Amino acid sequence: MNLRVAGVDEAGRGPLAGPVVVAAVILDPARPIAGLDDSKKLSERKRDALYPLIVEYALAWHIEHVEADEIDRLNILQATLAGMRRSLQGLAVAPTHALVDGNRLPDGLPCPATAIIGGDASEPAISAASILAKVARDARMRELHAHYPQYGFDRHKGYPSPLHLAALQAHGPCPQHRRSYAPVQRALREQFREEPVHPTSGT
Repeated sequence: MNLRVAGVDEAGRGPLAGPVVVAAVILDPARPIAGLDDSKKLSERKRDALYPLIVEYALAWHIEHVEADEIDRLNILQATLAGMRRSLQGLAVAPTHALVDGNRLPDGLPCPATAIIGGDASEPAISAASILAKVARDARMRELHAHYPQYGFDRHKGYPSPLHLAALQAHGPCPQHRRSYAPVQRALREQFREEPVHPTSGT
């Protein structure tokens, strides 16, 4: 039997803004890619160099963006699991097995699967997925920076850095912020309290 093992990983569960991005990759055993590792252990330059190699050499790959409104509707865990399921369903080549980074498997997967804690550092297919997800998410946050430059998305990528928290306090949330996250909720309450109340009629 020709095994087609897909690695699945995500980027962006912790940020206060932007999507969580999930990737699925089926590597080609005949075309190995040197240097694959957990995306968090690689420099941005190395990730950017590996991204086109993965896209070119993989048997199949798919990237799924789960936007902030879906994260708020489902919660971050369920939104991530939904993204994992859709990333596998979106592969042009059907996988025979999936290796999913973490300790939870989504329901309704198109193939048998195994959850692997720390798989992004130990399984090349998961490493490849982690790189695609991270590079794609960083690119998306740079795009969002062009629309909302006051938040510095190009620098912190939506994570709750001091710069981001200060901008959130100063400007309130934008449409890309995750309303279900506590710092965003606090900023919304502050914004609501500071809005002037206009009388509806004169005396």
